[in-house]
Amino acid sequence: MTSPFHLMAKPVGPRCNMACRYCFYTEKAALFPEASGPRMSDAVLTSYIRATAAATTGPVQFAFQGGEPTLAGLGFFRRALDLAREACGSRDFTIALQTNGRLLDDEWCAFLAANPFLVGLSLDGPRELHDVHRVDRAGVPCFDEVVAALMRMQVRGVQYNVLTTVQAANVRRPLEVYRFLRGLGVRHLQFIPIVEREPDDAARALGLGLGAPGTAGPPGAVRLTPWSVSAGAFGDFLIAVFDEWIRRDVGRVFVQAFDSALANRMGAGGSVCQFAPECGRSLVVEMNGDVFACDHYVYPAWRRGNLLDRPLAEMVDDPAQVGFGRAKADLLPAACRCCEVLFLCHGDCPKHRLLADAGEPPDRPRSVLCDGYRRFFNHILPSIDAMAELLRAGRPAAEIMARFRPATAPAAASSPAGRPGRNAPCPCGSGRKFKQCCGR
Repeated sequence: MTSPFHLMAKPVGPRCNMACRYCFYTEKAALFPEASGPRMSDAVLTSYIRATAAATTGPVQFAFQGGEPTLAGLGFFRRALDLAREACGSRDFTIALQTNGRLLDDEWCAFLAANPFLVGLSLDGPRELHDVHRVDRAGVPCFDEVVAALMRMQVRGVQYNVLTTVQAANVRRPLEVYRFLRGLGVRHLQFIPIVEREPDDAARALGLGLGAPGTAGPPGAVRLTPWSVSAGAFGDFLIAVFDEWIRRDVGRVFVQAFDSALANRMGAGGSVCQFAPECGRSLVVEMNGDVFACDHYVYPAWRRGNLLDRPLAEMVDDPAQVGFGRAKADLLPAACRCCEVLFLCHGDCPKHRLLADAGEPPDRPRSVLCDGYRRFFNHILPSIDAMAELLRAGRPAAEIMARFRPATAPAAASSPAGRPGRNAPCPCGSGRKFKQCCGR
């Protein structure tokens, strides 16, 4: 194996107990009509665990996603845990599990807390925003079930983070989303933009309802789904959350996009593949053992083989896969190559590269989120530079918050000691009373 990689498993394929209106994956069931059984076979699971451990030096990371992976059952994950312990021996390992949370009862949470699991829970904000798209097969919203699962995980001590999709329904309410999640005690957040194209001929030929990657068009000609996020709105969303976070939550709340920007600025490499210079090292294995180039590229053209008949290392280092990863940098358009924040963005995810600028070859489109990311990264760069300076000096990045605090509180809101009154608005700008925020 030439460099580190990540292989994510789909234990029940695209099968799910929800019907989220923006989901790009459940329709992939049309690509696996021959899949038999309710879940990944023991042969494929064993091959996935053993091959991943064998091809990894140091700590090992396993990952399960879907569809809804908990539909495989608790027994499946007990088996996966036993196989991981056997394959890793004395090496540390973690098992990431992305879930909608609906099946996480007390037994599940006790199991997850007692073992090296990291759970990613999908939650899109307050009830009225979460329930716009996240409904079950009968169209019934699931907000209460998800929040109950979150509470159970917190009580049990499960290691978790929250994944929040940003789409047309919630993109205009960034602070409401962020403050709601923070108020629930969430300390690790990912904001994932929803960008999906209307179906094209290639997608229809496969029986799919969303456009496949690889087809770009001039600005204004790319037809995105109604629930997709626009570049400007997504940039504004990230800026609003960052401005709140930099004033009061550095070191207490961790937002993946902000962490990645700081890591890139420090030369450590971004923590998320979309902001890495190259990709191609994050593959996916379906329930039947088929391995594909990426979670967003589960289409016949990007199939690399099957775990049961081709060595994993051979698929990861396949020339087609290596070329797929390098194309992210090699096919950057001129607008990206001369961009002042390229070192933070690296052109975004290739799936989002749908805009073919005039004068550019058709195989060099830029991201539909380009304008939003450019504004966002330019906005945060002075603060990111300041945090990098603090870290290089051996000081905590959280010290930057002092630069944003008012020198004195407004006179009407001050107590005799010069502090804001208990019931005064907190000067950090959170919108909460001082006693419920920085005065706690």
